[in-house]
Amino acid sequence: MKILIMGAGKMGSFFIDLLSFDHEVAAYEKDARRLRFTYNCQRFTALDEVENFQPEFVINAVTVKYTIPAFEEVLPVLPEDCILSDISSVKTGLKDWYGQCGHPYVSTHPMFGPTFANLNQLSEENAIIISEGDYMGRIFFKNLYQRLDLNIYEYSFEEHDRTVAYSLSIPFVSTFVFAAVMKHQDAPGTTFKRHMRIAKGVLNEDDYLLQEILFNPYTHDQVAQIRTELKELLQIIDNKDARGMEAYLAKIRRHVKN
Repeated sequence: MKILIMGAGKMGSFFIDLLSFDHEVAAYEKDARRLRFTYNCQRFTALDEVENFQPEFVINAVTVKYTIPAFEEVLPVLPEDCILSDISSVKTGLKDWYGQCGHPYVSTHPMFGPTFANLNQLSEENAIIISEGDYMGRIFFKNLYQRLDLNIYEYSFEEHDRTVAYSLSIPFVSTFVFAAVMKHQDAPGTTFKRHMRIAKGVLNEDDYLLQEILFNPYTHDQVAQIRTELKELLQIIDNKDARGMEAYLAKIRRHVKN
């Protein structure tokens, strides 16, 4: 299959490496410097090259802020039956856009990234395939993710956004709070250093991605739960309530265990 991958960043390069030995792959990236280390693929920086390539499948791996604009840029030069796909962690506006774009589509979300995941060992990582969209496109990604030994879940666009609000907004906000109150330590403990590594990884993400995840309409209720729990914990601390602390720790250990 002739596959065009848009964007040669971390995830775009990952998909180029993953697919280039089984398919005819081309990478479209305006910043030619990002194409220096791509391997076994054609490298495009102009739309006429995309048009001449005539892809059958497009994987949009650009920064989430530009997902829809990138699609709109290449749409005029794509064959009518070309399947469009995205791997965006934020699906805001995509369902409506796909509905009017005139192309078959599939939307997925690999729930991992090069910041934290071991890309050579993904058996403990997850991927979401949106249940709406083109059947053959879904089969393509299902087979691909199975090869990677990923755990695959099928959700609607709405179910995906609810899941992301829970699985990303809570860790992100917790990390923000840690980073906001932390002070430099000359001799940090192991737990502090681990939290610091996580904070640096999260804060290395694109600002727009962090913003859109937190602006997800389902995020507010998740963040409000953090505020409620902090209020309860602060009350236990202020009262030096040993029994209350014991009960609280038992509760949260059950959550972690489950």
